Amino acid sequence: MGESQQGMDDHDDIREQDRLLPIANVARIMKRSLPDNAKIAKEAKETIQECVSEFISFITSEASDRCIQEKRKTINGEDILWAMQSLGFENYAEVLKVYLSKYRETIKVDKGSGNYKDEEGGEASGVLFQQPQDLQQQHHIHPQQQYPAPYYTSATYPPQSHDF
Repeated sequence: MGESQQGMDDHDDIREQDRLLPIANVARIMKRSLPDNAKIAKEAKETIQECVSEFISFITSEASDRCIQEKRKTINGEDILWAMQSLGFENYAEVLKVYLSKYRETIKVDKGSGNYKDEEGGEASGVLFQQPQDLQQQHHIHPQQQYPAPYYTSATYPPQSHDF
């Protein structure tokens, strides 16, 4: 029975790893927002990793519910934007609409030129990957005014736990 329990523990660890974004990616994103000489504690990285992963699950779950209601199997960009708006993140959704639009423009332009490699893992042009500050300036978005705390009701939060 001891070996069986150990096997189950390994399986739970794999699920936890699959549920969370890679810590190196989270740390890299965090570092971009800080001065070069700033240090980030391991606990801070792990906390943000947990929060970001939960946020993604929360939004994805709402988008998935919409797809189920509409009898579709694939979540698309509009579903994510709809979920964000319905969950009180409409100000973030506005910025992401710009990213989605730029992404689609990039695909249309670059597919013909051969610069874009699609889902099989290539690179996309730099037009899509502007810094958020650049997009905020271009679209007159002021972070202090645009990102209020979301409003949650007991019906929408906490999100339901899903098996991954």
